[in-house]
Amino acid sequence: MSRISNLEFFKLVAGKGDAASEASRFIYPPAISKTLGFELIDVGPGTATMELVADAQKHANPMGTIHGGVLCDIADAAIGTAHATTLDEDESFTSIDLQINFFRPVWNGRIRAVAKPVNVGRQISRYVCDILRDDDKLVAQVTSTVMTLRGHQASGR
Repeated sequence: MSRISNLEFFKLVAGKGDAASEASRFIYPPAISKTLGFELIDVGPGTATMELVADAQKHANPMGTIHGGVLCDIADAAIGTAHATTLDEDESFTSIDLQINFFRPVWNGRIRAVAKPVNVGRQISRYVCDILRDDDKLVAQVTSTVMTLRGHQASGR
């Protein structure tokens, strides 16, 4: 089977929940999404949406609300997937930074992490990811800068 574009691969994942591993270099779903229970539900050029059914029994911090690290993980996955849709076969990327601002707590229920580009450059790109509750209220907002890697820097990543 020949490889398909990253965007087409992620579209298959969003549509079916998975895709043949030989169709892409990406391991999908990644271990962290299996561990936390989030999944890719929508993807486009430079955009991605992840969804998680938050459960305080599995995802809570000591105060009983969903742990901020869980929110960071789902946002980081959405941003990484969004950026991966823009990469050529010989390119990879790494995160330079990630910042989160919290606006309201979540205990249980469906949340979405919606990532979109602020600026896409040849090497440095910036993304924003809104984490929303089912009622579309903003739970948190994440920004992240990623660096596209090429040549020997991308090898093995």
